Amino acid sequence: MNKEHISALVEAQREHFATGVTRSLPARRAALTGLELWITEHETDIRAALAQDLGKSGFEAYATEVFVVLSEIRHARAHLKSWMRPRRVPTPIVHFLAGSKIYPDPLGVALIMSPWNYPFQLTLAPLVAALAAGNCAVIKPSAYSPATSRIIARMIGELFDPSRVAVVEGGRAENQALLDVSWDKICFTGSVAVGRVIMEAASKHLTPVTLELGGKSPCLVDETADIKLAARRIAWGKFLNSGQTCVAPDYLYVHESVKDQLMAGIVENIKKFYGDDPLTSESFSHLVNEKHFDRVCALMQGEHVVAGGRSDRATLRIEPTVLDGITWDSPIMQEEIFGPVLPVMTYTDIEPVVAEISARPHPLATYIFTGRKVRERALLERLRFGGGCINDTIVHLATTHLPFGGVGGSGMGAYHGKVGFDTFTHYKGVLKKSNLLDIPLRYPPYKDSGIALLRHL
Repeated sequence: MNKEHISALVEAQREHFATGVTRSLPARRAALTGLELWITEHETDIRAALAQDLGKSGFEAYATEVFVVLSEIRHARAHLKSWMRPRRVPTPIVHFLAGSKIYPDPLGVALIMSPWNYPFQLTLAPLVAALAAGNCAVIKPSAYSPATSRIIARMIGELFDPSRVAVVEGGRAENQALLDVSWDKICFTGSVAVGRVIMEAASKHLTPVTLELGGKSPCLVDETADIKLAARRIAWGKFLNSGQTCVAPDYLYVHESVKDQLMAGIVENIKKFYGDDPLTSESFSHLVNEKHFDRVCALMQGEHVVAGGRSDRATLRIEPTVLDGITWDSPIMQEEIFGPVLPVMTYTDIEPVVAEISARPHPLATYIFTGRKVRERALLERLRFGGGCINDTIVHLATTHLPFGGVGGSGMGAYHGKVGFDTFTHYKGVLKKSNLLDIPLRYPPYKDSGIALLRHL
């Protein structure tokens, strides 16, 4: 689809939005219900597409993709009426005989650009928010997950007129054509490098953006943590989707006194999860393509492998791998790994650790394993990150009551639940003044005697 076709599509959506039909509560609920019914009826096809693109098992595909989207739909539909209701706010006495309200107003026509690692969830969750807020939307799925892209296009084509929701498939040419058009909102999930391109393009039209990026998300384990439980939860979170999770623990910082126990526990859990040969495990996903497979393999070269390390280019699988002897100067610490490789560093004093992490771009997630509430509070106050967990990994994304978003280098804005509704909504402030009284103080000619009155209001 070229720029002319995309411009025509966006213009059709603007005309449709201008009719006001997307704003009503029944229209919004109907759109959400249609999505839910289609997903539940075609769940097998969705899971098959995710297996084809990423080798996801049926359970992983449902738990991390389908279930999350259905939860967002059901939560939004249940709370939509209250979210849409205008909210009365106080009015200062200086505006005597007036009332003030905030009206939730849909932004208009939104562009949703999604990544390949969770291609169903990270496309549909923002769409749920956009529809709940009363917008039209154009979706651009990743070309790296073609099977999922096709089923999303099929779903949207069967459910919506293109003037309400449309899908644009393709690669870089289509991405550029989409970015040349003016939007009322852009929501992008992906890499930091592409995020910069999105923001630069959006700035030309003064388009507001929500950027969900990534970065090197740390996992800290201190000497008071429940090591057995930490090992299991870290191994699960790191190697889920073969490490291709934007909020996966990118590296591990563990207190020297519990390092050996923790690493032994992680290795033990890798075997429990994926068996003696993870390269053939049906529970272990594969890398998305050869480009990313080669990149992750290159990051492991020359490092001390404690566990794993084998790979199979034919199946795009790399074993869950644990590396020891890592420093901040190691090549693997220079970029986000986005693969099933866990570098491990140790510490004895938490202060240098906090300083090292704080000196780098703020990560999308941070995970803290500790049994000390004082340390938990201190680290939460001192470390800046998008979101995270205490004594767990990843699962903060699986709740509609917590925002998902980054800060600084890991992004801006957030969605999920009510926060997602807010992301695609403009809150319009309106003051309604009575005609019964009109105080002359504000009108010229001005008198300094009025200053004393204002000072006391």
